[in-house]
Amino acid sequence: MHYLITMKYDGSKFKGFQRLKNKPSVQKKLEDALSIINKKAVTIKGAGRTDASVHANMQCATFSLDISIDSKHLKQALNSLVKPYIYITNVYQVEDNFHARFNALKKEYIYKINMGEYNPCLEDYTFQINRPLNIAILKKCAKLFIGVHNFQNFVSGSRDNYECIIYAIKFKRKGSILEIHFIGKSFYRYMVRNLVGAMLEVEANKASLQDIQESLANPSTNKRFKTASPKGLYLHKIDY
Repeated sequence: MHYLITMKYDGSKFKGFQRLKNKPSVQKKLEDALSIINKKAVTIKGAGRTDASVHANMQCATFSLDISIDSKHLKQALNSLVKPYIYITNVYQVEDNFHARFNALKKEYIYKINMGEYNPCLEDYTFQINRPLNIAILKKCAKLFIGVHNFQNFVSGSRDNYECIIYAIKFKRKGSILEIHFIGKSFYRYMVRNLVGAMLEVEANKASLQDIQESLANPSTNKRFKTASPKGLYLHKIDY
């Protein structure tokens, strides 16, 4: 039977989602648990590969099992094996050709910044800039990223295609915590962190809005901005 699961996890306890040799990963933890339940090796397909220290409020994965088990009992069995730093929120039986990544219609990431006093309890869960930010400047910069662009200067690593669409970038303030919500069809490696890093450089007068515009218009210029810490990044929602 073929399944789709949704989950939350604390990324500070893993070296990323993707299975790595001799390093803790979300994929390894899930596959080891599913292999125990299935009594045979199981490979999962994730909706995205979050990096080390990146969290998830909603990550998804698909896989097939040789045994027949209903969604309720599979959720219970999985959670008994993957807690406390991963929690399966839902289990669905899906068609055999359903793929967690390729069937995704839209993704939302949140980046959290602590603008207040340093808080050790937030160290693994926010980027602690610990100073007030000019949110108006950040919003001006964010507007430049909306729409379809070639994001080569904001993506780490090489790939065949750097073009993608960002539908919206929204700002929400909760006390001293600034949340920046990125909503788009897909996001490439380090892309959200690079966009945040670029916005913060503009806010700090280390780069200009014109620098951003030129980097989008001329991707071959190889202009690089700072990459924001992974600690403040959350894969928040995936729509199918």
